[in-house]
Amino acid sequence: MVFIAATVLLMMVIAWASTGPSTSALVKPKTPHPKQATQAAHTTGSILLEWVGDITPGSRYGIPPGNGRGQLNRVSAYLRNADLTLGNLEGTLSNGGPDKCGSSGGSNCFSFRAPTSGVDGLKSAGFDLLNLANNHAWDFGQEGQSQTTHALQKAGIRYSGKPGQITILRHGKFKVAAVGFAPYAWAANINAPGSAARLVQKATHMADLVVVMIHAGAEGSDKGHVPYGSEYAFGENRGDSRAFAHKMIRVGADLVVGSGPHVVRGMEWYHGHLIAYSAGNFAGWHNFGLGGNLSESALLRVRLDASGKMLRGQWRSVWIQQPGYPVLDQSNRSGNHANELGLADFGKSAVRVGPDGQLITP
Repeated sequence: MVFIAATVLLMMVIAWASTGPSTSALVKPKTPHPKQATQAAHTTGSILLEWVGDITPGSRYGIPPGNGRGQLNRVSAYLRNADLTLGNLEGTLSNGGPDKCGSSGGSNCFSFRAPTSGVDGLKSAGFDLLNLANNHAWDFGQEGQSQTTHALQKAGIRYSGKPGQITILRHGKFKVAAVGFAPYAWAANINAPGSAARLVQKATHMADLVVVMIHAGAEGSDKGHVPYGSEYAFGENRGDSRAFAHKMIRVGADLVVGSGPHVVRGMEWYHGHLIAYSAGNFAGWHNFGLGGNLSESALLRVRLDASGKMLRGQWRSVWIQQPGYPVLDQSNRSGNHANELGLADFGKSAVRVGPDGQLITP
């Protein structure tokens, strides 16, 4: 009787499989790792994350007043109004180390070093974490980076982007893993997608949410589009942003945000998750080229639940005024431009910025 019952049960399972939903309908865009799924099941509510692009709090070209407070005070109230605020630190906070450009620099060499006191402006503005995976993090070698990380730690600002580094941020019951990538030896390498995928997979076991930050792409006012394949600048392979971002989402990232081209790029909806390839520059001081699309920037906000679902998002357009401080832009120039670029690059998968700044997903 047991044999007959088992046989009948097996036949029922086979019959259901042959008449049930198709395999493609059952496949989810991203399957959480077991530990991540367990954590999400015990974490309720949502968290508001904010991202901005390249920040240089001073260099040989000039130092903003008030230890950097004068650079960011026009947007600091908005920066502080998120649960976790992240940005890309384009340069060092240091007083020593060998200058990669020599004593006076050159026409095609730029090195950015702000005094360690420049961290005060970043702390005052509300930054919780800064990405160090970029081409200027090593402008003054190991000594410059060590002084930078010490200054950030002393100010209570976390950082990520070094090889193999996963930084865990906590807000309430939420744990958020931040992982930064760039095409350099001093960073987790965007041009090594296999090891990058393993790092992100590891991060999914450590936190409820995983945010991947990429510093990639060619530079310049004509580099707003996200191409297929690798991009090159100054003889460097600056990574295949599109393929890399897609892979990071597939292996477990909940959000991918970017910087590097010094201009705004379009946004893409991929497997139910947001990829914002570049929010442009955010703040400098006589060191960034400005005017036209080089002055377009953004404050990107994303509210996620513990499963990684985006509940809503907002693109707040910013305009960078001389000599490099950001102000809110009511005309929505960068948002409109991001829409044009996104439609051209991603078609029906583009994420659009509405008239009120709210993100509109496909």
